[in-house]
Amino acid sequence: MKIILGTFKDNADELAEFLEPRLGAKPEVSGGEISVGDDSIKKTVNTRHVKTYVKRFLWKKGERKNYRVLVQGKELRLIELEPSEAEKEEREKLEEKEKERAKKEEETAKKEAPAVKKEETSPKEVEEAPKEEAKPEAPAEKEEEVKPAAPKEAKKKARKPAAKKSAEKAQPAASPET
Repeated sequence: MKIILGTFKDNADELAEFLEPRLGAKPEVSGGEISVGDDSIKKTVNTRHVKTYVKRFLWKKGERKNYRVLVQGKELRLIELEPSEAEKEEREKLEEKEKERAKKEEETAKKEAPAVKKEETSPKEVEEAPKEEAKPEAPAEKEEEVKPAAPKEAKKKARKPAAKKSAEKAQPAASPET
């Protein structure tokens, strides 16, 4: 069985590793092809299954929309799809937005960097920070201990008297008739 990769040949080694446990044999990578001996493949695996595995690998890599997998006998062929003009424009817009966002992040990082340096020079602020962190921990523990205990007791008390009253009412009504 052959898998002709075409433009996807850069990922041939990763695809071979992905297919190995599924096929039960180690695929051989050579150039733009992956080949597997028909004798070494599990008997239950056919070319349609391998096509599904290749499509799954493409999906994991984020390339499923860009490739089509064709089966011709014992041969699989990966064909790169040409994006439409609308898709090309969308990709360009997304790339521009990512570049703008990256620039903004760099600018904010530059602005924050001098502020951090000023804080590091004053030892008073650094000493106070650990004290503030220790204070909130103690009240949180007290609240946790009080809250779970109250609802459990209230539920148990409310259930017990109701059960006793129903049993008491049933007994007196039965005794006068007998």
